[in-house]
Amino acid sequence: MTAGPILSLRHYRDSLIAHSHEHPQLVFGLRGRLEFEVQGQGAGIDRQGLIVVPAGAHHTCASNTGSDCLVLDVPGEHWLHEQLGAHADASRRLLDRPAALGLDDRQQQLVDWQGATLLLASLNPTAAASVRASQRLPYAAFDAHIERHAAYPLQVADLARIAGLSSARLHARFTAECAITPMDYIRQRRLLKARRLVVQTTLPMGEIAAQVGYSSQSAFSAAMLRAFGCTPLALRREPGDN
Repeated sequence: MTAGPILSLRHYRDSLIAHSHEHPQLVFGLRGRLEFEVQGQGAGIDRQGLIVVPAGAHHTCASNTGSDCLVLDVPGEHWLHEQLGAHADASRRLLDRPAALGLDDRQQQLVDWQGATLLLASLNPTAAASVRASQRLPYAAFDAHIERHAAYPLQVADLARIAGLSSARLHARFTAECAITPMDYIRQRRLLKARRLVVQTTLPMGEIAAQVGYSSQSAFSAAMLRAFGCTPLALRREPGDN
């Protein structure tokens, strides 16, 4: 089961997102191009495009120029039967395998309508709050801080200070803009640095683990496996694939 709204508007940028989740997900393109990889299958989506992410499927995505998408987090079997009735089985088959699909004009109109509805629902009646919400978080400053201090304990409060927000407000902004928590973001940036060091250097794995904040090499290896679908040693053996 998913927590929170099952439909959300999300903005993707050049910071790579790499993760998996226990529920299926549909990602609809609204604006810009989003590069996606699900279980090793690469695809790009833009307007009138759809990516199917099965439950538990490892996937990565990023956008060089920025991309807005409508994301449906499918809650589970009960929801499918409740909402789709006799069509639930066919929909389940659609959700069981990774796919990049195209939408026709009518289907895209439905996506646009849902996006507009969410935008209206998210409008804050306080003008000042709306202005603040429209300002993007300082991701470049976050990335630079995490890169410099990856070997040390990092907390949400560290990023909150950079953004000039409370930790609670930063958490809410992160989940709205990136669909992940600040700690997830910190973890992803650390692991992306680790992957770069694994592939581009000959440093021992224990040293790389320490440089990105892992005191245990086994914990580091497990985290890399969850994030990228293979161990650090496998990444180093086949750098041409990364």
